[in-house]
Amino acid sequence: MKIVITGPTGFVGRQLVPVLIRAGATLLLVARNPAYARRLFPGVAACGLDELDERGRGFDTLVHLSVLNNDASASDDEFRRVNVDLLMETLEAADKAGIPRFVNVSSVHALEPGNHTAYARTKREAAARVRDVASPVVTTVYMPPVHGTRYGGKLYFLNRFPSGIARRLLHILSAFRPVLDVAVLADFIVAGMPDADLREVVLSDGQHGNNVYLSTKRTIDVVASVLFLATFWWLLAIIWALVRMQSSGPAIFAQTRVGLHGREFTLYKFRTMKLGTPHTASHEASAGAITRLGHFLRRTKLDELPQLWNVVRNEVSLVGPRPCLPSQSALVEARKRRGVLALKPGITGLAQVNGVDMREPEYLAKWDARYLALRSIVLDVKICIATALGGGGGDAVTTPGRPERKGR
Repeated sequence: MKIVITGPTGFVGRQLVPVLIRAGATLLLVARNPAYARRLFPGVAACGLDELDERGRGFDTLVHLSVLNNDASASDDEFRRVNVDLLMETLEAADKAGIPRFVNVSSVHALEPGNHTAYARTKREAAARVRDVASPVVTTVYMPPVHGTRYGGKLYFLNRFPSGIARRLLHILSAFRPVLDVAVLADFIVAGMPDADLREVVLSDGQHGNNVYLSTKRTIDVVASVLFLATFWWLLAIIWALVRMQSSGPAIFAQTRVGLHGREFTLYKFRTMKLGTPHTASHEASAGAITRLGHFLRRTKLDELPQLWNVVRNEVSLVGPRPCLPSQSALVEARKRRGVLALKPGITGLAQVNGVDMREPEYLAKWDARYLALRSIVLDVKICIATALGGGGGDAVTTPGRPERKGR
């Protein structure tokens, strides 16, 4: 690989450049002070942005790290000049040099809808500006705090500890907030061109091997479910009786869904549809198939309460991608392609509290993949609170003569 790195003297650049060198990549560093970059990385070529269109010819990828960070004391215009205008100038120079792939590095702060700082706003604007650029192909990579041989930002205090202790502390902290090993970023860069639909990617270390996160999440799932069932059993009994009184048929609706690793399981809900309604996805069902009580139960999410038994059985988590039907092959395939089937499904999820449902399989799978990368104890708690406050609404249904909500 022949890789151009802009902003190589910042914290991420100082961690990334040595990893790429060890991987055998040929590098060209683009910096405001090329002489300083050459002193920092002896033997590596460096130049200014004004030389990129010539010096960058024959390179495979440009990684754009130049940024005005969220902790900088600067005006809105200065943030926009660096985070948007400089990006577009670099993109134009990369196109002139014939570099086919452009990696625009951003932060997960830009994904937070409530974050209206100048940094987050300008990084969102930058991602929007490059989203549909045809040449070079741009991938925006959203990252949590990066770590390598050193730690920066809020993790800086870990530099005071011996490396072994620092790694153990990081393991615990990452259960509550996601982090990214610079080696994971390097692997993504050297992997080559991404799939056509991966124009935006969230990278992190993930939680698959984090026993602190996994055990804490499971403990919360079981304790919360058992306490709710033991305390509010009377509520479930009342709902059960009301469902039976309003329409004929069982009060509990059992349906096969796709779970962890694609294995099928039986999901339990209070029945909200009339007896004999075909087993289809909720968004494919007619509004006329929903009972009067069912509309209320779905809107308030009370129909989901029997799934607490699925949580106790370790088939479902409180938070995770909503389980789909085996017949929803497009969604199953999209989730499989993005690694989402490695997650236990959930009663609620990141996509649901953001108004995204199963009508758009690819779009939903992208949100599920975002949760896969960003999941943490803090995020799970936020999703539960948002759900309790009514975030996301109930399952959508098809209403004749009314356009479906796209959930974007």
